[in-house]
Amino acid sequence: MAKKKQAAGGTPATTALTAAGVAFTVHEYAHDARAASYGGEAAEAMGIDPGRVFKTLFADVDGALVVGVVPVSGQLDLKALARAVDGRKAAMADPKAAERATGYVVGGISPLGQRKAHPTVVDASALDHPTVFVSAGKRGMEVELSPAELVRLTAARVAAIRK
Repeated sequence: MAKKKQAAGGTPATTALTAAGVAFTVHEYAHDARAASYGGEAAEAMGIDPGRVFKTLFADVDGALVVGVVPVSGQLDLKALARAVDGRKAAMADPKAAERATGYVVGGISPLGQRKAHPTVVDASALDHPTVFVSAGKRGMEVELSPAELVRLTAARVAAIRK
């Protein structure tokens, strides 16, 4: 199987954004391996409102992996996520399953440029901001882009999935 080419210093997420012609900005910060919350660390390190920094979480909904993208200032509402994809029951996915499915490591999982597209739901609060931040595909790196482009590129549904 052929690997996708990445720009020097890029990640599959930034490569996907570039290929799609989407305007984005990369923000890097010094990642602290002792950080209790990757997303919280990103917001603090960049001096950004945690409501604009979104984490990418994987859940098992009726036996299938589903991506939930929620602000780091909140938690994923599993019942709401299941409803958003017409499912019945959701539980957090095993982190190793998320890593295998995406090609990224926990703390650096991006909703963009995953190995395989998964059903994705972006919390409706993303649309309240002109731009949002999501992982660029590695710890210590975020991409800033319009929420509309995030939704378009991930073929996401938009729903209130944050607690």
